[in-house]
Formats: sequence, C-alpha cells, structure tokens
Amino acid sequence: MKKLLSLLLFIAFTTSCSTNGITNNNPYIPTSYSINLVINTDLVSNNDLKYPSNAIYYPNHGVRGVYVFNTGSGYNAFDAACPNQSLTACSTLKLKGINLVCSCEEEEYSLFSGLSTLKYPLVQYNVEFNGNQIRVYN
Repeated sequence: MKKLLSLLLFIAFTTSCSTNGITNNNPYIPTSYSINLVINTDLVSNNDLKYPSNAIYYPNHGVRGVYVFNTGSGYNAFDAACPNQSLTACSTLKLKGINLVCSCEEEEYSLFSGLSTLKYPLVQYNVEFNGNQIRVYN
C-alpha cells in the first residue's frame, strides 16, 4: 500500500508543474521571441494601467508588440500579432475597448481571456505585479 501511495504521489508531483496555465502552441506566431518588459505604473505614460479595463500597447516587444491590460484583479499581457493569421501587413491587432481586433479577418479577441470564436487564442505572456512595477516575460 505504501509503495502504491508513493508512486501516486510521485506521479502527481511530476505531472503538476505548470507555467501559469499559459500555452502558446500557435503555428502562425514564432515562439523564439524573448520578452522581458518592465513597466513603471508611476510614469504618466503608463497611468492608464492603474485603472480596470484599460490597456496600453508597447511596440517593439514580442512579435508585433504587446498589449498590457488591467483586468481589475490583475494584469494580462498579449502579443499584438493576430493569432489566426500568418504574419502580414494586416496582422497587427488594434485596440477596441476591452477587445483587440485583427483587421485581416475582423475578428475580436477578449483582453480578459484572450479568446475569440476562432481556433487560436491570443499569445499570452506571463505577468508579475510588484509595487508600482509590472513585469511581462516569457
């Protein structure tokens, strides 16, 4: 019985490792982009992130830039590349309220969940919030 219990505990511990539930298995968006963006919310340019349902776009990070969004209970960070399109001139997402819109197919993606009605969700990055700093990384 002890051997069986030990085996079950071993299996549970070895299979329970996670990356905050974020998986980015998307054939359209390269995963080779490293990101380590630190945002100081005390700066005037980042002030909107202090309030729920606000997002700010940060170009030159990730594949097509990064949108950081205040959910009211934390922060989400998503790549600005349309997740259901090959990288083209129209495949950079645009902000529309609490959604991002891909102009290639006019599909809207929720900044709360990253989901739409299409197959692939937005590519999501890890977020840490400490004091007045938001760190976005992968």
